[in-house]
Amino acid sequence: MRDTGTDTDVVIAGAGPTGLMLACELRLAGAEVVVAERLPRRSGESRAGGIHSRTLEILDQRGILDRFLAEGEPQPVGHFSGLYLDFDESESRHPYPLMILQSAVERLLEEWAGELGVTVRRSCEVRGIRQDEDGVTVELAGADGAAPEALRGRYLVGCDGGRSTVRKLAGIGFPGTEATMTALVGDVELPELPEDYVWVRRTPVGDYSAIAFEPGWHRVITSEFDRVAGRDEPVTFERLRQSLVRVAGSDFGMRNPRWVSRFNDAARQADRYRAGRVLLAGDAAHIHFPAGGQGLNMGVQDAVNLGWKLGSVVCGRAPESLLDSYHAERHPVAERVLHNTRAQSALVRPGPQTDALREVFSSLMVFDDVNQYLRHLLTGLDIRYPLDGEHPLTGRRVPDADVKSAGGVVGVHELLHAARPVLLDLRGDPAPAAAAAGWADRVEVVGARSEDEVWPVPAVGDIPAPAALLIRPDGHVAWAADPDRAPDTAALKAALAAWCGPARRG
Repeated sequence: MRDTGTDTDVVIAGAGPTGLMLACELRLAGAEVVVAERLPRRSGESRAGGIHSRTLEILDQRGILDRFLAEGEPQPVGHFSGLYLDFDESESRHPYPLMILQSAVERLLEEWAGELGVTVRRSCEVRGIRQDEDGVTVELAGADGAAPEALRGRYLVGCDGGRSTVRKLAGIGFPGTEATMTALVGDVELPELPEDYVWVRRTPVGDYSAIAFEPGWHRVITSEFDRVAGRDEPVTFERLRQSLVRVAGSDFGMRNPRWVSRFNDAARQADRYRAGRVLLAGDAAHIHFPAGGQGLNMGVQDAVNLGWKLGSVVCGRAPESLLDSYHAERHPVAERVLHNTRAQSALVRPGPQTDALREVFSSLMVFDDVNQYLRHLLTGLDIRYPLDGEHPLTGRRVPDADVKSAGGVVGVHELLHAARPVLLDLRGDPAPAAAAAGWADRVEVVGARSEDEVWPVPAVGDIPAPAALLIRPDGHVAWAADPDRAPDTAALKAALAAWCGPARRG
């Protein structure tokens, strides 16, 4: 570890999917990282149940997607507030959601983290933080009355959930809207359920679902409106059973709960994702009604946006100002998710007015443009960060087009396994590589040819394959050149300086 007067470069609070993905990204960037987790072991609770296209692409960009595909099952349809959505196979190499439980996601990410040398310390709960100009001192309380200890890092990232201690200690506001309903969820056996599964069945009391994630087991979800459970109200199997009886009229022989939990439709977002040397990601930065399975995906995407930037800063490749782009890019994304989940919560309420609204909404969803718009809200394939440049790819995730190089045909996402910026030259023009010479220690230059004349871009349509493009480690395009004009090398140098730090002297 570099001599910084600290124990590690980055301390991460929380070993959920967001914290583990961030730790892996930091290690790929060359940073030292310690993950502090308050729980003594993984909970084993299944929680989130799926991964959307953009997150699948991110895992593919790092070369670990096969691990997740081996344990999950692609689903050819999705939903918006229980109304079915179609997916478009032309938009992504992985167009369908992967049904996989959060417990499996956490296990696979922790295994990868171990391979990369991440230190995960369990039974360590954050109790205090103290910032100064050089770093953050984190006070950790151990289990079973162990004496508190201090862990020092140059930065601290709170990935510690919706009730984030880090967020509160950093004095970051968490404005939003209060809950209007209570939902209970549990993985149980349902021997008397007359159907294989039930999907958002609305009743005069609320709604319920029974989804078979594993043979013999169903995830039961009940939602009851205009009643909000108190934070300290116990969450028990019996309360779930009673709720199912109220909503569905039967408990279907419910038995043998693996776990039971509760959620609601409160929607809140941190007013800033960074306070000095403290940053937030995942549920610590935003909470919302878990409609459409967007929470885990957004947390992983937060981690991938932040990881390479923070890694570049602590390793001395980029100035600290690069971190400001994290809030600028990710805060609007979460804001959009909070907006669409509020809409989904409203669309599932019981009552004849909502019945009529759902019927109208459903009739609109048969139109391709409407289906596409809603699909993109869930998948995030249309996200465009506010980057300088007029090319339609600038700011968007790079399509996983097939390109042919000296090593054969590969997908563009395969070029991002090392989590380094990539300058991809697709026309054999020496000008881009020459312009990037001052960043040769940080940017990989790849010469190839596109196998296709046009590239499909979600929310844009088909565009001519670019002549060259600079791809950030998170897979978003920082600069691109049209095939019918000379590349703007001055703009390329500006993009390299903005995202990769100053050029090397000499």
